[in-house]
Amino acid sequence: MEISSLNHRLDMLSERGVELVDRRQIFIDESVRLERIFPGAVLFPGTRVIGAKTLVAPGAMIGSEGPATIENTAVGEGAEVASGYVSGSVLLSKARIGANGHVRAGTLLEEEASTAHAVGLKQTILMSFVTLGSLINCCDCLISGGRSRSNHTEVGSGFIHFNFTPWGDKGDKATPSLIGGVPKGVFLREERIFLGGISGMIGPGRVGFGSFTAAGQVIRTDVPERRLHAETQRHVDAQWDFQPRKPVKQRVKKNLEYIGHLVALRFWYDCVRKPRAAVEGVATHLAMTIDATIELLDGCIHERWVRLEQFLGYKLRPVHIPLASCPMPVEPGSASHQTWVRDLSPDQVGTGVAWLQEIVDHFVVLNSAQVAGAPG
Repeated sequence: MEISSLNHRLDMLSERGVELVDRRQIFIDESVRLERIFPGAVLFPGTRVIGAKTLVAPGAMIGSEGPATIENTAVGEGAEVASGYVSGSVLLSKARIGANGHVRAGTLLEEEASTAHAVGLKQTILMSFVTLGSLINCCDCLISGGRSRSNHTEVGSGFIHFNFTPWGDKGDKATPSLIGGVPKGVFLREERIFLGGISGMIGPGRVGFGSFTAAGQVIRTDVPERRLHAETQRHVDAQWDFQPRKPVKQRVKKNLEYIGHLVALRFWYDCVRKPRAAVEGVATHLAMTIDATIELLDGCIHERWVRLEQFLGYKLRPVHIPLASCPMPVEPGSASHQTWVRDLSPDQVGTGVAWLQEIVDHFVVLNSAQVAGAPG
């Protein structure tokens, strides 16, 4: 529904129970579907809302610490964008983007995930409770681990994930990194991970659950589970010709594994989270947010294929896994998602982990054949 007058749009929102703290300083673009801004949402001065896909759920706060623009972004119940710019992203319940955030397409913050101030994100997934400090740039990452707001994976301030390599004619971004993972991470029972601040990580990399990387380093190697990891600075003085140095097969394997984790997460949302959010005949804000997340994950999977094709220099035909039902009992319910997950029995968790890991492994096997001839 398009409403031509800004004042009329603001009137309609106010009448529906949206709190406009100072309507003189709030802009709602005509592309916005007003029914997707729910009663109880709070729009502070300096808020700009743009895009037909934008959703602001009850209790969500936009611009609580300064001017904020949200564009085609779903902000879940009780979530918050303190200030900055958020586009093409999803924040689930009680997630928070701190002041001066710059969040671009393909970013998902699950329940109670958060960032402090001046954080840039793109094509990055923070699973439940994951916390990022200040002055951080993470592109092309999936981060999980931890069990609660008091026991969570954390990335220290001043951290950068380096997602571009200069190898080849144009460089490449086939560099996604897994910190934790999906099959175990979604069940909120794994040890937290700590990535020390004033440091960086060169993708594609891996960090296992329960590991601690020291501050003030650049992580160039994979870190297994439950390790304390520090690397010394390299001394290099060699001829430079932009030709690839890393084995191509190793890079391809890591990319396929990363995409496999995205596919498993999409199955989790489609087969578990969407049915749990379903209320017959009612388009609830939660169901709409879950749908937005599934669409976002489809975009993330597509992005990773494009980057892998650019790296290899030829087109791929991804082999997709048919959607299969979850082997655990899944029914709509009033309990929050986190409560439901915590109440699962050890046997149910084991069954779920095996199901999701099988999806990852099956995806990798099915798609490895077409890149089997890659050099290195």
